Amino acid sequence: MTGELDYSLPPAVRRIASTFRLIGWISFWAQIVLSVVSGFLLLFAISGLSFRQADSNQSSPGTGAGLFFATLALFVVFFSAYWAFRYTRLARKLRSSRPDARPKPKDAVRAIQVGLIASLAGMLLTQLGAGAIVGALIFKSFEQPTQGGVILSPTAVRGFITSFDLLIVQANTNTSIAHFVGIVSSLWLSRAVNRQ
Repeated sequence: MTGELDYSLPPAVRRIASTFRLIGWISFWAQIVLSVVSGFLLLFAISGLSFRQADSNQSSPGTGAGLFFATLALFVVFFSAYWAFRYTRLARKLRSSRPDARPKPKDAVRAIQVGLIASLAGMLLTQLGAGAIVGALIFKSFEQPTQGGVILSPTAVRGFITSFDLLIVQANTNTSIAHFVGIVSSLWLSRAVNRQ
């Protein structure tokens, strides 16, 4: 039946529906995998940093704005992945045998615009988070002793860059890549719709 339905659809609609389906699934799975990995890395890093702070009774400069922006960007990736899934549902509607049930071209363009805006907002949040995280790491690197300095107090260890700090950087990088996938997907779909 799918073959018969494909032949009854205009070629442009068939091409757009196929593109929405393919790009939607690729974008969905890429963003889900990257965001789940980022989520686990952030949870692990936050738990490690909270234990370290409890031991030293001092806050780490890497836990403030950087974690806040990285976490917000991660939530936006989950929304963007949901929106990529909606692209696949839009593709299904485009393949409808009833022309009146098919979405209008402006509905497809609006869906692409929402996906693009979400990914761009998420990319902005990851860049703000990256700036705060890197700034905190630079600040910590200045506190480290140079040329084999001796540490006399246990609280001086707080100034060392640890693996938990690097996990935050990795989580933010994965989130940035996920947003990049969302941006590329939206632009690719926009190109497919405008090619008609």
